[in-house]
Amino acid sequence: MDRTVIGIIGGSGLYEIDGLQDVREEVIDTPFGAPSDALLRGRIGATELVFLPRHGRGHRISPSEINYRANIWALKRAGCTDVVSLSAVGSMREDIAPGDVVLPDQFVDRTVGRPRTFFCDGIVAHVAFADPVSERVSSALKAASARIGLHPHVGGAYVCIEGPQFSTRAESNLYRTWPGVSVIGMTNMPEARLAREAQLPYATVALVTDYDCWHATHDAVSVEQVIETMKSNVTTAKRLIVALAAEPPSGSCASQTALRHAVMTSPAAIPADVRARVALFLDDD
Repeated sequence: MDRTVIGIIGGSGLYEIDGLQDVREEVIDTPFGAPSDALLRGRIGATELVFLPRHGRGHRISPSEINYRANIWALKRAGCTDVVSLSAVGSMREDIAPGDVVLPDQFVDRTVGRPRTFFCDGIVAHVAFADPVSERVSSALKAASARIGLHPHVGGAYVCIEGPQFSTRAESNLYRTWPGVSVIGMTNMPEARLAREAQLPYATVALVTDYDCWHATHDAVSVEQVIETMKSNVTTAKRLIVALAAEPPSGSCASQTALRHAVMTSPAAIPADVRARVALFLDDD
């Protein structure tokens, strides 16, 4: 794809970036209901950015109440070629401290009540998801980090819990025994799954706010602690977005053709209304 449009999913304050031009709102209706909020479009240089506050402006939507399908569908309709998810997380490792940035390459899905596919009610698709993070996006994020002197932790798994409560100590200690686990959060699943079904290259920038509740010498996680650390993380996130816009993702990756051979349902058997609901993705295949 020659034209790059980066979708940014994160907090509502992230689009208050110096140098963001041609800013305008866009309201998109989706077959899956309303997204978390209106999209906000702008550009930095030649790169177009589309911002979507995951919890809505004013942080009014719980992780379990986010309409993940509508959010991803709206970004796809808006012409996004890539998606960067900015997420507050807890650290599950001693060497990953509050204020650090992690670029995970795996996810462990512990959510229990969230619709996780666009393909249902008369259509079935099985997409490959062994490697959920797009190398196209993650490599661009690594390069952008290097240009601004940021040294993120690269790799590891993001455990996504249902929330909205934080973990018990027993849960936190259990997750730490699982190989490769680096961070814990509440929002990247099924977001990453749906981005893959939408054939959108996706990567996460995990912004560490706390040590969850496993750490013996740190207080158990509190909302006040998360908010305070997140304020400083927002500054880092803005710098990274600007650097990414200067040299956006390029090249091809498997995410862009994830639906090739994935739809199992005979075309003649797909109900017309269901076909229309997912045509945005199928027509891109």
